[in-house]
Amino acid sequence: MGVTSVSGLQKGMLLGFFAACLVMAASLPFRYADAADCRADPEPEVDWSACSKKNLMLGGSDFAGANFRDADLSYTDMRDTNLTAAVLEKATLIRTWFTGARLDKASFARVEAYRSSFQKVIAKGTSFASAELQRAAFDGADLSYASFEKADLSRASFDEAILSGASFTYANLSRADLSKARIEGTIGLDKAFMLLTRIEGLDLSRATGLDQSQIDIACGNGETRLPTGLATPASWPCPKD
Repeated sequence: MGVTSVSGLQKGMLLGFFAACLVMAASLPFRYADAADCRADPEPEVDWSACSKKNLMLGGSDFAGANFRDADLSYTDMRDTNLTAAVLEKATLIRTWFTGARLDKASFARVEAYRSSFQKVIAKGTSFASAELQRAAFDGADLSYASFEKADLSRASFDEAILSGASFTYANLSRADLSKARIEGTIGLDKAFMLLTRIEGLDLSRATGLDQSQIDIACGNGETRLPTGLATPASWPCPKD
């Protein structure tokens, strides 16, 4: 009799608890998670994550804060777009044109962007961490304080690009051309792979993380300025490709 009485009391307490939870939940605002809308028009904060947007003409669009995570934008014209604070992580950007685009604080982490054009972009503080950027063009771009940590930049070009404060820690810079880049202040090159990297005439006097083994396999000349303690290799200058 005592056991039955306790069991009934417990059931009553449980029912009361669940009822109270339901009342509380009903009083709270409930929002369904936003899903990607691949048919949505180009606009700020649009969610095109995992959407296929290949071979499109989207130049001049405003995509501030937009989500392109895992999207495919290969061969798409994104010239002069506004991608400020946009997320493009793990997007496929093969031969995509971003010429003249605004990319400040955007994330291009782990993108695949073989032969893409980032010429004359404004990309201050932008992340290209672990991105595949082989043969990408960054000519004339403002990449101040951008992160290229662990990125593959083999044969990428940086003619007249601003690299002040940029980080290339653990990046692959083999055969990349930085010789005409502009650096006012520091640049991070810790553990960067610099096989035949063109640094002729480059001011690396305030570079951080740079050691003699990197310099020995890079391509500089008598006008290349090195940090204190590093020496000009006898193999410089390298022959032209």
